[in-house]
Amino acid sequence: MADEELGKDFSPIENNVLTALEDVIDPELGIDMVNLGLIYDINVDDNGSCVVTMTLTTMGCPLGDLLNEQITQAVVSVEGVKACDINLVWEPAWDMDRLSRFAKVALGIHG
Repeated sequence: MADEELGKDFSPIENNVLTALEDVIDPELGIDMVNLGLIYDINVDDNGSCVVTMTLTTMGCPLGDLLNEQITQAVVSVEGVKACDINLVWEPAWDMDRLSRFAKVALGIHG
């Protein structure tokens, strides 16, 4: 998923974070967080602190803690990133319109 799909021009380091997040797979769906449309924004400041604004498919997601840990590990693995904070939001609410074309094909959703 390209940064323009998130509605923001990312810096090179933010693009690297986005790429790293493609390795974080939702264990229930088998698709990465980016293509699921769960990542809303990425911001890396000059000190290497990264804030990932994201949501989950449901408020009661039983895998939330596991995903947060995997996201943090992926983000801090990016050269130049020293810390990661996750800003979990529920607005705008996630829906299947946020799925990338790849995710829709993988899930067998047509349309």
